[in-house]
Amino acid sequence: MLIPVLLSGGIGSRLWPISRELYPKQFISLADDENSLLQNTVIRLDGLETAPSMIIVCHEEHRFLVAEQVRQLGLESVTIIIEPESKGTAPAVALAAFEALKQFEDEDPILLVLPVDHIINDKASFHQAIKKGKSQAESGKLVTFGIQPTSPATQFGYIRRGSNIDSIDNLFEVSDFVEKPDEETAKDLLSDEDCHWNSGMFMFRASSYHKKLEKYAPDILDVCRASYASVVKDLDFKRVHAPSFTECRPDSVDCAVLEHTKEAVVVSLDSEWQEICEWSTLWDSGNKDDNGNVVNGDVVLDDVKNCYLSGESRLVAALGIENLVVVETPDAILVANKDNVNSVPKIVEQLKKNNRSEAVNHTCVYRPWGSYETLVSETRFQVKRIIVNPGATLSLQMHHHRAEHWTVVRGTALVTCGTKEILLREDESNYIPLGFKHRLKNPGVIALELIEVQTGSYLGEDDIVRFDDNYGRSGS
Repeated sequence: MLIPVLLSGGIGSRLWPISRELYPKQFISLADDENSLLQNTVIRLDGLETAPSMIIVCHEEHRFLVAEQVRQLGLESVTIIIEPESKGTAPAVALAAFEALKQFEDEDPILLVLPVDHIINDKASFHQAIKKGKSQAESGKLVTFGIQPTSPATQFGYIRRGSNIDSIDNLFEVSDFVEKPDEETAKDLLSDEDCHWNSGMFMFRASSYHKKLEKYAPDILDVCRASYASVVKDLDFKRVHAPSFTECRPDSVDCAVLEHTKEAVVVSLDSEWQEICEWSTLWDSGNKDDNGNVVNGDVVLDDVKNCYLSGESRLVAALGIENLVVVETPDAILVANKDNVNSVPKIVEQLKKNNRSEAVNHTCVYRPWGSYETLVSETRFQVKRIIVNPGATLSLQMHHHRAEHWTVVRGTALVTCGTKEILLREDESNYIPLGFKHRLKNPGVIALELIEVQTGSYLGEDDIVRFDDNYGRSGS
């Protein structure tokens, strides 16, 4: 039994300003015009013989985003495990292994562990590599997948292969792992035919991983066992015991287990592969014009070479530049030398230090019921565009410091205001006085779109007191 385990716990700060803490890169369409990186990871599994269900491990704040994106693909048998905090891949996979063993009590399933930020263009080669490594995983080995390096990359770790196990299937023992190298070391590794990029994809039996954790990182296993023992069902999610899990030290599968064991096997993946970790990798994998530029959105160029340029909400014009990344969003613009984009997280840290919302949210903020976008924000008034999905309902709530005026521009709204229920259609509006309990529902089959004007002495999102909520959110 092969169970896909998708790891979706990162925040992708190196891809700021497109990737934000509450809406990171895995939920964004970066590889094509339709699907997100998470969705493409799921689609890539089509045709493999896997269990009827998969496991996705994600951060608390992203649970509804994961649920919505798998719903869009029509998937029903998905278990979403919520991490109270991101602690790295080692604890995340340990939780998934406990869940897999619980779901298949009479078997010892094989876990196919996949990050959700990869581009793999050759699905057939991807499937073939999995099939090659499966027999090794069945025998108790821990399988990792190596990528033939094409450049002296410093953003990836490396695997040095050892003795040949099967020359036909190109299977090798792992000699050792090399952490992300400096530039000179990366050049030496590139010239070594036994070195591969470490893809961060793994395959092993659930029990084999637990046994190796017990041997090499017993503290991680103990914490994960304790936190999973108190797992509770929360709507469509499984929530582990937060106080226990927060005691876990962060670590990766590689560092916690694979670097220590003699039972690691590397399979060579013969396909174009990209980990979408920073802007230079999007330039590497993008479709370039005759001057080496990758362009997205409304962009006008003259005498521009080897640049990545993206415009999301307005025209971007560039003249006489070379080797730059220029990324425009409605509330932030990044301009960086392509050779320095690995330092983008330093900008994000500055924003966080100064309590800037641009580190966390886009102007469009996604909620389990839909989304809202701030159009105007002033001291005592704010204008938002709100989208409510068909059949979705916001919480029954009230505000201490603001009143709201709603105007429907598309669809139908069922509004609860105090003790009254009002049905609003297009071009109709309703006033919600300060301190009134209120609720908004979309009873229709198309998305509800409305304009909300807030007025008051304080307009922060924390001025919400919830009395009832369909999504398990509570309090203020």
